[in-house]
Amino acid sequence: MHILPELPYDKKGFGSVISEEGFDFHHGKHHNAYVNNMNNLIKDTPMVELSLEEVISKSAQEKLTGVFNNSAQHYNHSFFWNCLSPNGGGAPSGDVANRIIRDFGSFETFKNQFSDAAVKLFGSGWVWLVADENGKLSIKPFSNADTPIISASKPILTIDVWEHAYYIDHRNARPKFVEGFWDIVNWEFANKNL
Repeated sequence: MHILPELPYDKKGFGSVISEEGFDFHHGKHHNAYVNNMNNLIKDTPMVELSLEEVISKSAQEKLTGVFNNSAQHYNHSFFWNCLSPNGGGAPSGDVANRIIRDFGSFETFKNQFSDAAVKLFGSGWVWLVADENGKLSIKPFSNADTPIISASKPILTIDVWEHAYYIDHRNARPKFVEGFWDIVNWEFANKNL
């Protein structure tokens, strides 16, 4: 059985970007519902013995849409929580900073392109910073529950742009939420993923 992960920080540490109520709904209700739905869909099947990544891969291959959507959303959200830090924000440092400059020209160029992709993604979805098999970074938007782990891309960083990610704190102002993301982004986690 899969479980909802605990948040790796205090929900009260994110100022106006994400409120405690925002986390209560997004993590406590939306993410929790994906975990419960997935568990119900795979119970009494051989998939119950698989890791989360294996459930995602198998459900994608076998076109089990309900299982895929809920398991991928569980993975995406679990990853996203780690992309945030109450002590985050600012420009990156370390390997991720070097690779961003190498592959995008500058941090500002990367930030603008990533923000633009997040604001303009039609409907619900995710925008990811990923690395290919050669370590080259790129920005990839994914609709709905789609996730880079079923491709050859290695996830480095993501932002959730489903409306439930920002509606409580920003109503329909996705650009405001995306702007705030840069004040709480966890570059330490991005570096670990490289």
